[in-house]
Amino acid sequence: MYTKVDRGSGKPGAVVVGGGIGGLAAALALLGRGWRVTVLELAAGLTPAGAGIALAPNGQRALDVIGLGDAVGALAAWQGDGGIRTPGGRWLARTDARAAADAFGGPVVLLHRATLIDTLAAALPEGTVRTGTAAELVDRGAADRPAVVRTADGDIRADLVVGADGIHSALRADLFPAHPGPAYAGFTTWRFVVPGPGSAFAPHETWGPGRLWGTQPLKDGRVYAYAAARAPVGARAVEGELAELRRLFGSWHEPIPALLAAADEDAVLRNDVHWMARSLPAHHRGRVVLIGDAAHAMAPTLGQGGNQALEDAVVLAHHAAPDADLTAGLARYSAERMPRTTAIVGTAQRAARLAMMRDPAAIALRNVLIRAGSAIGPGPLLRSFAEVMDWRPPTERMLTR
Repeated sequence: MYTKVDRGSGKPGAVVVGGGIGGLAAALALLGRGWRVTVLELAAGLTPAGAGIALAPNGQRALDVIGLGDAVGALAAWQGDGGIRTPGGRWLARTDARAAADAFGGPVVLLHRATLIDTLAAALPEGTVRTGTAAELVDRGAADRPAVVRTADGDIRADLVVGADGIHSALRADLFPAHPGPAYAGFTTWRFVVPGPGSAFAPHETWGPGRLWGTQPLKDGRVYAYAAARAPVGARAVEGELAELRRLFGSWHEPIPALLAAADEDAVLRNDVHWMARSLPAHHRGRVVLIGDAAHAMAPTLGQGGNQALEDAVVLAHHAAPDADLTAGLARYSAERMPRTTAIVGTAQRAARLAMMRDPAAIALRNVLIRAGSAIGPGPLLRSFAEVMDWRPPTERMLTR
């Protein structure tokens, strides 16, 4: 496990651009390796808008490396037995949370994104994060010169720059100007958190023609709800997003109508989904390295976006020792992360197409196959997630060799 270090002036300096989950985790991991770290966040504060996040066992192992696994776990709810349903409420497949936890060495847990961000930020030394700070990459650096990041307060010379600036990353565009960037995935999403409906329900995803809905309870009694539907890129509801959700999902099974009745328009987030249809040639260039959505934006259908950013953070810190050859270390980071994240990006997009089919005949066949697979037991479904969930951090791999 990495331990915190003092931010002495003699240590190499790293600048993290972006104060989301990946950026804050990278800052903690790099501090633990002996770097001085400054996080530059464009927004005026770190607290994200209301939405939940599922942390799979792989993401929790990354949190263990930076010393926060237990703290985050204490704030999260286990994802209980649930499954996939039809809009009328019929179960297509049932999941066994205990079997999944046994198979992957731990459960999937859920918490509010703000809770996770607050926990990561609180673990950083005071003054590490500068909010309301725009950052521009002036020079990506090389083995014989530092990178340079420009802010309104002046230029920062950095031994390492971490691009954690999200799906529409400016740093990615600076490093790879010929790359087209993420492509529209063909659907949009909505998310909100509301008080629980007052009656028991099992966590679920519900799949309808070209649409899906998810309902997941949080530890504090609130419910995280999310939805997706095929739509033209950039489309927005004229009468408001809550009205659009009620139009699309209001006739589906409970507790969906009850959650929609309890929701407030201001609490509903809508975002078009983009994914890295064409992989980057590398996840680094010069002294700049990309993590999270900046490197490998993916559809949310596997719940792996945040988990992969956490993995990135600890793998980067493992390879980017402050007293070692950074060029070689960043090359090893790219070589390790690119095959894994590229595969998960593709799997997430295929899962999205499967969940949001529109052709009635294809949906009927899909549902028959899902029910048949579920009747066999949890084994086939668990095996399909094994390569994603069973990731081990490099420090652990080294200890077990």
